[in-house]
Amino acid sequence: MKQMWDKRYTGEDYFYGIQPNNFFKDKINDFKPGKILLPAEGEGRKSVYAAGLGWDVSAFDYSTEARGKALRLSKENNVQIDYSISSLEDADYEKESFDMLVLIYAHSKDRQNIHRRLLTFLKPGGVIVLEAFSKKQRGNDSGGPKDINMLFSIEELKNDFSQLRELDVREEEIVLAEGDHHSGKASVIRLLGRK
Repeated sequence: MKQMWDKRYTGEDYFYGIQPNNFFKDKINDFKPGKILLPAEGEGRKSVYAAGLGWDVSAFDYSTEARGKALRLSKENNVQIDYSISSLEDADYEKESFDMLVLIYAHSKDRQNIHRRLLTFLKPGGVIVLEAFSKKQRGNDSGGPKDINMLFSIEELKNDFSQLRELDVREEEIVLAEGDHHSGKASVIRLLGRK
């Protein structure tokens, strides 16, 4: 899997563009900057945006190519990000140390265990922002895993994040415009909650 992502991120162009995801951008602007964790961050479009708003950014991905491009993007934007190489399964941070956890298209077959583990890094009162492809995404050509077991449902996410309060989970049909590879009609699930 690492080789696939390294191959995807090779080259000068940013695979999903350099602008942050719209849902993430809309939500982060509602919160006072603090410490933020961005798992499966890819080429840095969200972490660079957050750093520009004054957030103390930690991010990770298991693609070394993605990390290199993220660091280049942060330098071009005169911001600092702490970007590690790790998988979703192996990421290790201090418990209850982040004010916000951002999961944007962080798909995995081990969804439930990963979600519950990542929540341990979030402070009490901390916020999670998530957008991912729903199971209805199959048939759309705007991106996402082909394996239905890696796509999400509202019920699965409500179960994964049952310990959160102020939990808002919605399935929406949107038009993606994130580079050449997240483009067109898409079925997504958007989640916002507080620990």
